[in-house]
Amino acid sequence: MMPPTDVKDRHVANRQGAVFALADMVLVVTSMGVIKQAGATFPAIQLVFFRAIVGLLLIAPLIWRYRSDVFNSRQVKGHLGRVLCSTLALSCNYAATAALPLTLVTVIGFTRPFVILALAALMLGERILRRHWISTVICFVSVLFIVKPGSMSWDWGLLAALGMVLFGSLSVIQTRRLTGEHAVVLMVFYTIGLAILTAIPAAFVWVPPGLDDLPAFLIIGVLAQVGQFCFLRSHQLAEASILAPLSYVVIVFSSIADYLYFGIVPTLSLVVGSLAIISAAVIGTQVGRSPR
Repeated sequence: MMPPTDVKDRHVANRQGAVFALADMVLVVTSMGVIKQAGATFPAIQLVFFRAIVGLLLIAPLIWRYRSDVFNSRQVKGHLGRVLCSTLALSCNYAATAALPLTLVTVIGFTRPFVILALAALMLGERILRRHWISTVICFVSVLFIVKPGSMSWDWGLLAALGMVLFGSLSVIQTRRLTGEHAVVLMVFYTIGLAILTAIPAAFVWVPPGLDDLPAFLIIGVLAQVGQFCFLRSHQLAEASILAPLSYVVIVFSSIADYLYFGIVPTLSLVVGSLAIISAAVIGTQVGRSPR
């Protein structure tokens, strides 16, 4: 899809992209709420497995249509590395969502761009501007202020959230190495690999679901897949400068969901730390642009 060149068309595309981005946020937060409720009964790895199975059913036509591109890929090792990191990241995400307030998981997730920044410098040799590093430090200190490592136990929920950030960042780095691959091929490898890698671990901790549990699994899978479509569509339509600041609105949706569904009121440290992280993230997305 070619980006719009006319100014009026670009404004329309930006508005449409913003709508898709907001839809993605609502879908993600809604799915997190369902995951949090289901996570009280089912292990995270089992939820990831069901999410993958539902995703496979939804993209089955794409798998058939792009089967030649999938089977003829010359970057299978790269796909395997990406799928492994993505599987670990998603499993950690589901575990953290089940154990922690949605807002806290969202805030910790805001640190991922800065971890990607550091990994890009170390693993890809990219040159990072000084102000980007300053933003990274601000973000890291803000997270420490929120979680207060000296005053709370580092339970598995927090460790899972940190694992979510680390493995998610590694997945992004691996994705950037997969140059020339069609986006659909990336999605097909991801969904198939996710189902395969989670099948055996899920079997070891399997909790037999009842018929009344199946709607939750279906909702998680459908929301995740539709959310992925909205995310990709938003980036096809809108400019990065529009989407970057807008992405931090998700913390508002997370806070509302925490309050409405679980009665969790954001703490002062969470609000202050979140504002600092959002400010650092906005700085990080706006600096370093070359003049035109």
